Amino acid sequence: MAFHSLAFLAFLSIIYLVYWRFSRRMQNVLLLVGSYVFYGWWDWRFLSLISISSVLDYWAGLRVATEEGRGRRRAWLAVSLVGNLGLLFVFKYLEFGVHSLVLLLGSMGIEADLRVMNVILPVGISFYTFQTMSYTIDVYRRRMEPTRDAVAFLAFVAFFPQLVAGPIERASNLLPQFLRDRAFVAGRATDGLRQMLYGYFLKVLVADNLAMVVDPTYADPSANGWRLLAATYFFAIQIYCDFAGYSHVAIGCARLFGFDLMRNFAYPYFSRSPAEFWHRWHVSLSTWFRDYVYIPLGGSRGGPVRRRVNVLITFVISGLWHGAGFTYLAWGFIHGVLVALQWWNPGTRIEKPCEGRWLPRPRDAMAMLLTFHMVGLAWVFFRARDLAHAIGIIHRMAHDLLAVSAAEGLRDIPARYFLMVPMVLLIEWMQRNRSHGLDVARWPGFVRWTVYLGISTVILLKGRIESVPFIYFQF
Repeated sequence: MAFHSLAFLAFLSIIYLVYWRFSRRMQNVLLLVGSYVFYGWWDWRFLSLISISSVLDYWAGLRVATEEGRGRRRAWLAVSLVGNLGLLFVFKYLEFGVHSLVLLLGSMGIEADLRVMNVILPVGISFYTFQTMSYTIDVYRRRMEPTRDAVAFLAFVAFFPQLVAGPIERASNLLPQFLRDRAFVAGRATDGLRQMLYGYFLKVLVADNLAMVVDPTYADPSANGWRLLAATYFFAIQIYCDFAGYSHVAIGCARLFGFDLMRNFAYPYFSRSPAEFWHRWHVSLSTWFRDYVYIPLGGSRGGPVRRRVNVLITFVISGLWHGAGFTYLAWGFIHGVLVALQWWNPGTRIEKPCEGRWLPRPRDAMAMLLTFHMVGLAWVFFRARDLAHAIGIIHRMAHDLLAVSAAEGLRDIPARYFLMVPMVLLIEWMQRNRSHGLDVARWPGFVRWTVYLGISTVILLKGRIESVPFIYFQF
């Protein structure tokens, strides 16, 4: 069941109308049942996987907390990690691993005919696996106490607003919210609806329309370099609007039920360095890798060389998390190199860029442009079907920018697509000190409702409702 479907809107309305009539215990039961219906809408067979992961980590968390010996605690933690990562490997990486082994043996002159059956990738498995693993790891580190409320824990893992594509919540933040009473607050619900509307604006109107240029261009072997360049910039905005749109809908939806999810995007294309970009892009994942991969590797300890190696390893693993393919490894490696070398404007975590200024300082503007272009170039590897395709696209762009005029190369792309990019960037720049682009509670009522109705009308008239799946569903 996708967020941008009529089925979801009907499902959400039914759950919401019943939810606030119950006490906390029954609210959790309702959320658990509703979340399983939501997830099983794609394929009911995958409910067994999320149930296995949930029960495994609930049980392992209790045993990790009650065991006194360090060896036994580690053993139960290993049960959780091996179980979760084992399921993830089988469904997401087994085919890629066998294919890579065949290529390796072939390079050594050994012919091998190894095959695996086509395995369907369960929607959201990478997200809920990381979320539930963080619970047992934090219990092992004694950063939180395990819960004995099985319903609350199962609902935490399967919570439908963020189940399929995040944010990847920490148990220390989200699980306690299932264990305490929740009260309806009109202001919170109203802002949740505003954030959901903004998410739909980004996804249905902007991302899905840009896909109408990006997808056929990347699939066309005869596309000229100018068109590929435009499609690459469009994809940078498309994937942002697609994924940030999902996150906004998820955060707003959770707020309707009295839950606060972490912020997942903080206007990343206003970053002044690659490091700052990763403070702003997919925050829930980047902080997960920081806490559970980068820091255990040694983090910043051991000198600059060791730090750079740790950064590179973390980003390569992050690339592999996104997909089982060499293009994702290359994408992660590129970002790892950019962050590790960091030769301009050291990345800092800035929640409110250029506060108090309408325009950025020249130095900041140049840093933003440079970072955007470096990130945009890396998106080629993320979007291409394989490494040869990515390299071919970059080659064609480099060649045709000199050999073909821009007017000739871009003549087949309607002007409205070019207007979407500055439109999104302008809205977000104006709202950069707010939590989301439609955080307009301070505006007069008449102006607010005019904006709401205007956006809703444009979405209905020009949006591509239910036509394009969310990009991150494939991860």
